[in-house]
Amino acid sequence: MKQYLEIGKIVNVHGLRGEIKVVPWCDDPEFLCEFDTLYLGKAQEPVTVTAARLQKGNVLLHLEGVDTVEAAEKLRGQVLYMDRDEVELEEGVYFIQDLIGLEVLDADTGKSYGTLTDVMQTGANDVYEVKDASGKAVLIPAIPDVIQETDLAGGVMRIRPLEGLLDAN
Repeated sequence: MKQYLEIGKIVNVHGLRGEIKVVPWCDDPEFLCEFDTLYLGKAQEPVTVTAARLQKGNVLLHLEGVDTVEAAEKLRGQVLYMDRDEVELEEGVYFIQDLIGLEVLDADTGKSYGTLTDVMQTGANDVYEVKDASGKAVLIPAIPDVIQETDLAGGVMRIRPLEGLLDAN
């Protein structure tokens, strides 16, 4: 599992005091505002967040030591990361990056449906895309009736498909 997870990208400078505009890559932009430390760029260099606020779905951050437009400009295009150890997820909540790659098995028969390749956020519930060995994709609703077990350590997800869900194959 990756220790550092992508959380957003610096897209612009805001104001004259070195604030940066970040497009959040998380469900809720407010989530990005909760961190005191983020990690910058490929080197994942720790940066201290001294202020964070929302603006039209984006996040404005002020980082310690970045106090001018010029300093902020140098950060444009960089990706910000978070450390998974600094987040307490609720029971049954997972990072998307941890779900991708899980083998999806039938909870009753053990039959493999393939590999979880994408998570689509539809609003009502997430939908998991699962591709079999031939590359054929099926969509599985991420609801408690279907998802029986998510075993990150074992690399598997066990499902009980709703009647008719996978029969069209």
